[in-house]
Amino acid sequence: MYSILKKEVAHFFSSLTGYLSIGVFLLLTGLILWIFPGDNNILDYGYSSLESFFFMAPILFLILIPAVTMRSFSEEKNLGTLELLMTKPLRDIDIILGKFFAALLLVMFSILPTFIYFWSVSQLGAQEGNIDSGGVWGSYLGLFFLAASFTAIGIFASSLSTNQIVSFILSILMSVFFFWAFDMLGAFPLFQGGIDYFVQQIGMNAHYISISKGVVDSRDVIYFMSIIIVFVVATKTVLESRKW
Repeated sequence: MYSILKKEVAHFFSSLTGYLSIGVFLLLTGLILWIFPGDNNILDYGYSSLESFFFMAPILFLILIPAVTMRSFSEEKNLGTLELLMTKPLRDIDIILGKFFAALLLVMFSILPTFIYFWSVSQLGAQEGNIDSGGVWGSYLGLFFLAASFTAIGIFASSLSTNQIVSFILSILMSVFFFWAFDMLGAFPLFQGGIDYFVQQIGMNAHYISISKGVVDSRDVIYFMSIIIVFVVATKTVLESRKW
């Protein structure tokens, strides 16, 4: 697994993919949070809070992560190198996890510089350090689990097609579905009377919001881990189907 991880990370940073992904994410968040006027601008908002960032980051991830993961298996299939890769003394799961952790590591590299926002906001308050640190760290944890889930979905989407654009679109559609669709379904009159809560709990957004409150509930952690495992296993099944 480590050899695949090392190879993938080297590939990301030997091309524009890694730098462009990180740069675009940081540029957009920086402009929206500090430059562009509006409700999401921290200086206009008037409170020492990073709510705008944690609302916006998942939306950007819906584009960023599929762009990072779309080549994972699609490129290998298209170039005919997947079979060569499979002949190496590596299990399918090692290859999948190597690509998964490499893509997730790249996403984490894009998140790390945003800790500057945390420091900046804590210093800008009327009283230094007057910020809900528990909520911020909980939100970062939620963002990590969300990124890992989107990455697992992206890896799975990449295993379904030899075309990177198709994989990119599939990844976005599946990520959007699991993130927002159940919130929308829960809003329908058909699911009122307590049922709406259970419907919304199937989606990622409800669990992301729950962790973002700063209270780490084991149910939220288990939910995200289950999503990751399901899509990793699904990817493994797709790769193994070539032997059937």
